[in-house]
Amino acid sequence: MSKNIILTNQEIEHKIKRIAYQIYETFVDEDEIVIAGIASNGFIFAKKIAVALETISTLKISLCEVKVNKQNPDSEVQTSLTKELYANKGLVLVDDVLSSGTTLIYAVRHFLNVPLKKFKTAVLVDRNHKKYPVKADFKGISLSTSLLEHVQVVFDENGDNYAYLS
Repeated sequence: MSKNIILTNQEIEHKIKRIAYQIYETFVDEDEIVIAGIASNGFIFAKKIAVALETISTLKISLCEVKVNKQNPDSEVQTSLTKELYANKGLVLVDDVLSSGTTLIYAVRHFLNVPLKKFKTAVLVDRNHKKYPVKADFKGISLSTSLLEHVQVVFDENGDNYAYLS
């Protein structure tokens, strides 16, 4: 199966910086926000956004890892922060790829049980094949692909990050 590179490392870095600026513009009136990334690639992407945000803003940023069982998304969602630590704050839920929307909608449902000042979503790649009425407020790239195609994001430890379509 061939790999068609849709985002290079440099393009991903540009998207991270742009999304960080969009988040900052949205939450400029806040003192603190929570960046919650869906494990595992979503959390890596969330950490990269948090680093970019720290270089451009004075916002206090808390990182939260969100674990959703992708085989059984209706099971309980686990977070690395307790509800008290993100209650009444601005929160951005982050994932790498938005395909059907299943993972994102179940994670959103979890956070709706807690009062939040503002709640936004961010993804690197939006596939436009949603089963659920969920959208990304901040997105790196939107792709209209066939259902048979697969988008994969690779965050390499050596910094060679890319996204491909197969």
